[in-house]
Amino acid sequence: MTIAEVCKKVGLTPDTLRYYERIGLIPNVSRTAGGIRSYTEYDCGWIEFIKCMRGAGVQVEALIEYVKLFQQGDSTASERKQILIRERDRIAEQLLEMQNTLERLNFKIEKYETDLRNAEKELQSITNSKE
Repeated sequence: MTIAEVCKKVGLTPDTLRYYERIGLIPNVSRTAGGIRSYTEYDCGWIEFIKCMRGAGVQVEALIEYVKLFQQGDSTASERKQILIRERDRIAEQLLEMQNTLERLNFKIEKYETDLRNAEKELQSITNSKE
């Protein structure tokens, strides 16, 4: 697949794909005799993995380390697992913080809704008493 086809498939820009390749997040993208990138389904699997991880906030540095270890083979499985555990724990902490923020926002919104309903009722009561 060409870079344009991959971009359309995964929803990333060519610049992003080139960047991911340059920093080592997409290992060993093959090229045609003319030097044009030729992505395989395997490459697309890496791109989708990276996109998913980045979307969840996984740090680029952690992903670079993970890919380097992956390329070293099965002997690094334990280290790769530790990277994933560390990132999972960090994301779980962020989710908890976001849940607390969401609850606080919902509380504030509910308070505003109650205050606005009460103000509207009071205005209607004043309007009705003048009639």
